[in-house]
Amino acid sequence: MKGNLKYDFTGYTVLVTGASKGLGRATALTFARSGARVGCCARNEEALKDLQKEIESFGGVCHIQAADLSDSSQCLAAAASLENALGHVDILVNNAGISFPEILTDLDTDHWDKTLNVNLRAPALMSKALAPGMISRRKGAIINVSSNASLGGIEEHAAYCASKYGLEGLSKVMAVELGPHNIRVNTVAPTVILTPMGLEVWGDEEKAAPLKEKIPLGRFLETEEVTAAILFLASEEAAMIHGESLVLDGGVNACLY
Repeated sequence: MKGNLKYDFTGYTVLVTGASKGLGRATALTFARSGARVGCCARNEEALKDLQKEIESFGGVCHIQAADLSDSSQCLAAAASLENALGHVDILVNNAGISFPEILTDLDTDHWDKTLNVNLRAPALMSKALAPGMISRRKGAIINVSSNASLGGIEEHAAYCASKYGLEGLSKVMAVELGPHNIRVNTVAPTVILTPMGLEVWGDEEKAAPLKEKIPLGRFLETEEVTAAILFLASEEAAMIHGESLVLDGGVNACLY
């Protein structure tokens, strides 16, 4: 079942948000192939069922819960449902994220609210719901999927950048408050990932080319490169990495101009 994977998460339970496609789906699959029992939530129930079937096809265990994480009540209900199904949650990956590219002068307030609710409030609520169980067991890891949009402004991404800057700040507070309970909190901050959402915004090569030119390594991220970082931060090999942001941007942050 595990194949040639580096980490062994046998005996661990993992909850992944935004797991129906892209990075979330790949993260859930990789944890499952590494031996973990996984709980997955997203809006698309049919896509979650397909993921569940795939994980079960190689002997893995997957519980699913459809939820719109922009709704606080659904967010908390999904956390409770999956925690109950799994028995407890050892690792939480707050991955769900959305973006509505538009310039500031065209900003749609509904888009603003939904972006902040999914990208920032949902991680806070999922962590609020699951941290008590981790505290009681004095064991846990939370990985928040941020973005290098938390390091600088990106045109047409006012709400998205605001949400990711906020997520980095939230993660620092979580690290301060949860660290004494042996719960590690970190973020991954990738540049564009070649997922459906990434391709929707940056799939036009004419639009993407100027951004790629600013990346010293000259390309966007493959999904597997981000899942590798997430599993590392969740593993015991990262036992003293806490309150950090692992930037995966091909060197963009190293450039002064």
